[in-house]
Amino acid sequence: MSAEDTACDAARIRERIAELDAERAALSRELVQLTRREPAPAPNAEARPVTVASPAAHKIALFRSLFAGRADVFPLRWENTRTGKSGYAPACANEWKPGVCEKPRIRCGECPHQAFIPLSDGVIASHLRGRARGRARDGEFVAGVYPLLRDETCSFLAADFDGAHWAEDALTYLEACRAKQVPAALERSRSGNGGHVWIFFSTAVPAREARQLGALLLTEAMERRPEIGFASYDRLFPSQDTMPAGGFGNLIALPLQRRARGRGASVFVDDKLEPYDDQWAFLSSLPRLTPNVLTALVADAERGGRVLRVRMPVEDEDADEPWACAAVAAVGPAHRKRTNSGAGGRGIGRRRVHRAERAAGVDRGTSRSARGVSES
Repeated sequence: MSAEDTACDAARIRERIAELDAERAALSRELVQLTRREPAPAPNAEARPVTVASPAAHKIALFRSLFAGRADVFPLRWENTRTGKSGYAPACANEWKPGVCEKPRIRCGECPHQAFIPLSDGVIASHLRGRARGRARDGEFVAGVYPLLRDETCSFLAADFDGAHWAEDALTYLEACRAKQVPAALERSRSGNGGHVWIFFSTAVPAREARQLGALLLTEAMERRPEIGFASYDRLFPSQDTMPAGGFGNLIALPLQRRARGRGASVFVDDKLEPYDDQWAFLSSLPRLTPNVLTALVADAERGGRVLRVRMPVEDEDADEPWACAAVAAVGPAHRKRTNSGAGGRGIGRRRVHRAERAAGVDRGTSRSARGVSES
């Protein structure tokens, strides 16, 4: 075969490859549009919408269907009034029993005397009231949830934002959700100084796919407003693709706790950061993303190089900028160059990125990573 013939054949093959790539891209777009037409019924699709006037049982059922996580164990907030320290621990019937509970020497996930209290309607009712009936001490009752299920699936994805510019960044992320036709809701978090953007699924989906969606949306948000830099982005929940050894995965505080609501926090807000008048009606109206739509979005993004990987969380929730490595992984080298430059005054920063990249090399299966929590 002559050199001229070889060149002609190579050109023909390249042209055919380009045609196939274009056809695949067109089919991918068509698949996304088709799957978006699938209905996403709520668990009680035939029931009346839940409102503030609905019976407590209906509110609790809606709440548990949306914020569904591990049912066999839940985290409960504690606070030491003497030291001012606070945190979360798995609710356990053996907590602090002499000769039985050996915290903090033995971690709850490794304790041979585990007697974890399962999540129940009563627990949710206590959380919504802000106190537990019949509790010996008159302390505030704040429950959280472990989003990562035993089979490494999840029923929701939450993106955590905090810091001075949390609202601006969270709203930009919310815009990216809408651009992708992904239903999402913004909650002002418990402290009042941060926010969570929640995405709910019609049924449990692989945590890895859910987190890839989060990375895709973060990428879209950054590219919509590259001057932001997303310094307020903290992490995704669930924060792991797989269950950490000897742990439960990162936890997130549940919303709508009564005392926090009294401060205007832990409530869902609109684009002007004003709470919805009827929180229950708003939650009842939220569509839920179907697994097919999720898979199509992630597959299309991967084919286009829009999702590289999400490597979170870092080993220690108190480490520097646990968000940085995920943001870099999500957007790739092009955006990394832009954010490293510090444009807009809130870029990621080269040293922060390097610290985060080093931190991302730790084994995410360690139980230590399960301590991460968001109530910012």
